[in-house]
Amino acid sequence: MTHTVLVVDDDPGVLDVLVGMLEDLGCNVVSAQSGPDALDQLKQNQNISILITDINMPGMDGHELAELASRGHPELKILQLSGREPRRDGLPMIRKPFSFEELASTMQRTTGIC
Repeated sequence: MTHTVLVVDDDPGVLDVLVGMLEDLGCNVVSAQSGPDALDQLKQNQNISILITDINMPGMDGHELAELASRGHPELKILQLSGREPRRDGLPMIRKPFSFEELASTMQRTTGIC
């Protein structure tokens, strides 16, 4: 079964690389460059089952996005990304930069899919 992953990062270069990696893992991928855009994507696409969000973003950060997204979609699996933020909220996190293998392993371990 193919899952739809919503990827959120304010850096277009990182976003493109991450989308490509997830597509290589067999996921359907939609992307957003901000928290508000991501929330709109979640409203429009009922197939999204995983949210992968950068933590450090202007405006709405990844922590706030995760909290708001999980309120409206309690079944949503959430993975956070950061190069410098400490982990909090008990959500799984992967440190930037990461390899394809690290992403694949983290996805399998935390979401059980892709």
